Amino acid sequence: MKSTVAFTGFPRETIRFYRELKKNNSKLWLEQHRDDYEAYVMAPARAFVREMGDRLASIAPGIIADPRVNHSIFKIHRDTRFSNDKTPLKEHLALWFWEGTRPRMECSGFYFHLEPSGIMLGTGVYMFPKDMFPEYRDSVVHPKHGAVLAKAVKQVTGKGYYVGGEYYKKVPRGYDPEHANAEYLRYGGFYAGIDEKPPAELASEKLLDFCLKRYRDMLPIHRWLADMVERSVKNRAH
Repeated sequence: MKSTVAFTGFPRETIRFYRELKKNNSKLWLEQHRDDYEAYVMAPARAFVREMGDRLASIAPGIIADPRVNHSIFKIHRDTRFSNDKTPLKEHLALWFWEGTRPRMECSGFYFHLEPSGIMLGTGVYMFPKDMFPEYRDSVVHPKHGAVLAKAVKQVTGKGYYVGGEYYKKVPRGYDPEHANAEYLRYGGFYAGIDEKPPAELASEKLLDFCLKRYRDMLPIHRWLADMVERSVKNRAH
């Protein structure tokens, strides 16, 4: 049985690595500091993904936590093809735990973002694929699903988290602009989150429980979205 290293936190060297990367954003610099990247970013990130996945399974049994690049760990290289910003490397660590049967970025999940200035924790779907909009919008105004969404938003924002995803200027044609949930009809994605300064727990295993508490607070929105996404899968199959 393959042994795994326990998560003991993101050390100060992790933050130092990203501070230096910001000053020296180049593929050559990364290659010269590959050992630091492996030791202080990738090793703790893989351990965090494994142990956070175990904890998240207690509140989202179908969660997928896969400690590989392009799975739960976002690659450090940026896609600059369609961006005016041509810096080649991401100046933050991004991790993703998802739940559902669609491709990972089309599912709702839990997001972890670390950079020198702090962390961001979130849940949701950042941008809906085109074929998901009918189910999403119908759910927003559905007598039952819409009421559950409104309650979820109230629960989550009441604990100090923000919700976002507004994208369109107008309510789409065919929907009532006076509906109680009309603002969400203008969303291109739906997510909740919180931004915080680097917590005292960052460099210890206590970061796992720190994050789990916040993910649990945001769980009502994740559950609503996960259910909506699976309805979209069933509708697409018919």
